[in-house]
Amino acid sequence: MSILIDAETRLCTSGITGREGTFHSLRNRDYGTQVVAGVTPGKGGQDVEGIPVFNTFHDAVEKEGANTAMVFVPPRFAADSILEAEDAGIELIICITEGIPAHDELRVYNTLKKNGRARLIGPNCPGILSPGKASVGIIPAMFFGEGNVGVVSRSGTLTYQIGYVLAQSGFGNSSIVGIGGDPVPGTDFIDVLAMFQEDPETELIVMCGEIGGDAEERAAEFISASVTKPVIGYIAGFTAPPGKTMGHAGAIVSGSSGGAQAKADALQACGVTVGKTPTQVAEAAASLLRV
Repeated sequence: MSILIDAETRLCTSGITGREGTFHSLRNRDYGTQVVAGVTPGKGGQDVEGIPVFNTFHDAVEKEGANTAMVFVPPRFAADSILEAEDAGIELIICITEGIPAHDELRVYNTLKKNGRARLIGPNCPGILSPGKASVGIIPAMFFGEGNVGVVSRSGTLTYQIGYVLAQSGFGNSSIVGIGGDPVPGTDFIDVLAMFQEDPETELIVMCGEIGGDAEERAAEFISASVTKPVIGYIAGFTAPPGKTMGHAGAIVSGSSGGAQAKADALQACGVTVGKTPTQVAEAAASLLRV
């Protein structure tokens, strides 16, 4: 099995006629994902290498049965695009766009939470990959193979490194979920950990965190109370100076709050093995799987 996306995913890309939207939609299709439509207002009736383009998500849902959205529009349009997808009945929305204003993210988060009809992954995330089934986003699928390791991460590139070392060790992944590093994520570690806990094909979970906020500490509490599968963690940012944003908008450390050591300590206290490098994390996972 996998979580969130699979062979039944019917993807519609918002911003498909833009350079990045076209490039990654076609890469997702080449991987095997059913990319059934795109949305660009004012360009309905066109197509992108055979993928029909519509003016609205409502048209894409009605005419092509889209059930998943990928958002590639500029930051000032992204919030409205997400909300339009939700209003059209899309159940899973993956927002790749970065730089969305925080007040827009809050508006989206509160609306989706109130309505309870759709799940948002991101913003500012690399997307989701279920190896051998579907890819939605910008994750380089060639690094990953099918297997039993679930990965959830705030970082894209660190995820790729972990997956690559796992593949070199002969192990693959059930699903890889990049939740993004913005201050107001649509889906957090706890949400994805719960999904992996319930997925019968996921035998081990890798959680890749970073400085800023308290998401990792809250995840540690959830792992202690609700996760029975082995979890291996990694925290990026041990050398980050206090008060500085490192990479993601949510990676801000103030004094002892949000620091890498505090996060690592919280995870280790609930039995999570914490690696010091992405390679160390993958090697630890491989060692546990060989037992």
